[in-house]
Amino acid sequence: MDELNYKNILVPVDGSKEAEAALRKAISVTKRNGAGASLHILHVIDTRAFQNVSDFRTTMVEQVSATAEKTMQAYLEDAKAEGLENVDYSIEYGSPKDVIAFQAPEKFGVDLIVIGATGLNAIERLLIGSVTEYVTRTAKVDTLIVRANNNK
Repeated sequence: MDELNYKNILVPVDGSKEAEAALRKAISVTKRNGAGASLHILHVIDTRAFQNVSDFRTTMVEQVSATAEKTMQAYLEDAKAEGLENVDYSIEYGSPKDVIAFQAPEKFGVDLIVIGATGLNAIERLLIGSVTEYVTRTAKVDTLIVRANNNK
């Protein structure tokens, strides 16, 4: 494999401006890597947020899933409008850190993760840790961090 070409690009999104900047960059990188390159847009619903909910299949979870589905469909349409043909998306459930760093790259044969810089403030990073920091430190594939204020 040519080390300068990426064929299976993953971009995790969460609706933040950082994630949207990462999506724009991922679309651009995918286009630059030619017709054989594909983009997979990923949203992870953090199941830990529902640990205290007695029934995991509650209306709240369904609402979160429905909102994620609408957002992902819009991102997919944006990517297609930019000229990408090999683009899809998935909504996964679990720990965002593990899904993005390990499960999704293996499941989709990813060779590049394009991820937005953390949207957390310093206190939140200290308490729960940055998904971006974790992914860049532990993922087995190349990772590109995109900052929202530098998305050209």
